[in-house]
Amino acid sequence: MGNPLYDRLFGIHAGKDTAFLHLPDGRIITHSEFLDMAARIANALTGLELEPGDRVAVQVEKSPEMLALYAACAQAGLIFLPLNTAYKTAELTYFIENSGAALVVCDTVNEAGLAPLAQAQNARLETLNADGSGSLMRRALGMLTAFEPVRRSEDDLAAFLYTSGTTGRSKGAMLTQANLLSNAETLVREWQFTKDDVLLHALPIFHTHGLFVATNVMLAAGGSMIFLPKFDLNDMLRLMPQATSMMGVPTFYTRLLDDDRFTGDLARHMRLFISGSAPLLAETHEQFEARTGHRILERYGMTETNMNTSNPYDGDRRAGTVGFPLPGVDLKVTDPETGEALPQGEIGMIEVRGPNVFQGYWQMPEKTAEELRDDGFFITGDLGRVDEDGYVHIVGRGKDLIISGGFNIYPKEIELLLDDQPGVLESAVIGVPHPDFGETVLGILVPEAGQTPDLQAILATVQDQLARFKHPRQLIVLDELPRNTMGKVQKNALREIYKDVFTPA
Repeated sequence: MGNPLYDRLFGIHAGKDTAFLHLPDGRIITHSEFLDMAARIANALTGLELEPGDRVAVQVEKSPEMLALYAACAQAGLIFLPLNTAYKTAELTYFIENSGAALVVCDTVNEAGLAPLAQAQNARLETLNADGSGSLMRRALGMLTAFEPVRRSEDDLAAFLYTSGTTGRSKGAMLTQANLLSNAETLVREWQFTKDDVLLHALPIFHTHGLFVATNVMLAAGGSMIFLPKFDLNDMLRLMPQATSMMGVPTFYTRLLDDDRFTGDLARHMRLFISGSAPLLAETHEQFEARTGHRILERYGMTETNMNTSNPYDGDRRAGTVGFPLPGVDLKVTDPETGEALPQGEIGMIEVRGPNVFQGYWQMPEKTAEELRDDGFFITGDLGRVDEDGYVHIVGRGKDLIISGGFNIYPKEIELLLDDQPGVLESAVIGVPHPDFGETVLGILVPEAGQTPDLQAILATVQDQLARFKHPRQLIVLDELPRNTMGKVQKNALREIYKDVFTPA
């Protein structure tokens, strides 16, 4: 039976002195050196009396050692649980308690704060710092570089990722070896990655994008990564000539475009730019293509599913769409109330089914039953449509739907119009309470640098082009929109800030 995840992503590189990680200081870690590091950590983990199926909660900065900890967990049959480095101790309490983590790995500066929690959970506590120091690596240092992978099947759990969902407590999405492997191997084929690719990697690896998409794809392809601790514009510009491909969130691309040093010549040798985790503005698509000749490939995924759709590698990459369902993924658009499939072109709830779809939410059978149908379709919570050519369009989260006076209003339609107005860089449209209509539309604008949008002219354009019930009752200008670490606009934060704008408390 072996250990499919370890064998097919990591073990295939045993004995290879080929480059795997290019570090900002010029150092190179080979595949062989990386596997030695992972084996030492796996031996250290078993020395802590961890058993297959135990959860390992990890809140540390991005480093080669953190990535090797992921490989070690796969090798030892442990369930890897990466946690956002921005979480505070109070937030971590829920994840550690809910997961029943047997080991917590944190930065040394957080050790004292987490020690009582780990003790209360009867969990071991080890440290790992961004520079590779800490108690975990001290344990690993004297260990053997050989470790026999624990036997696992494709149906065994490999990782937990916690997701906020639409309401209530965070949910631990259970991902199997097959979920991770199927997606990585599909993306290698669809995006045509090979051992000759060098990926410019500036994403965090506590998130599915940076870990289970970018890293797993490069492991499956046998290529290498320029492994940056975070997005640094100067490093990106300096190191891009050494890369062939890049995965990023939309803010990566807007920051590159804002710098005159980012030229078509700098990107000339690149093979592929991929964007995800948040919608990419059509304007960014157009500016990037005009500057570089490259058309960014946008795709659509989720914590619970990894990637579901992608614009084509060969073919028309259409701005404003997330392309077609990936091979092996079934996608349909349904009536949110009845679950019945809707005709092509109509907006409804996106549901997906495939080998990439998770197994359910940890210790939440009721929530699992609500969102995973008996026939395997997962109710994503995203509203969208499929156009006449088969391209999938995401129009927003179901929770972002505005119902005003009984009319359904899709924020994306209004945002696209607002984004096109003079002086507007981007917008967010939210529903806020209204005494007469239940909810009404509020538009929030971010101006282009040095510009002052004419709000009255913008409202006049909206009134001319959209039905009355879709008109924003007010436009508000902000310097920037609140975003999470992956660049997604936090509309829940905006709704909380402006909840009383029409119904004073």
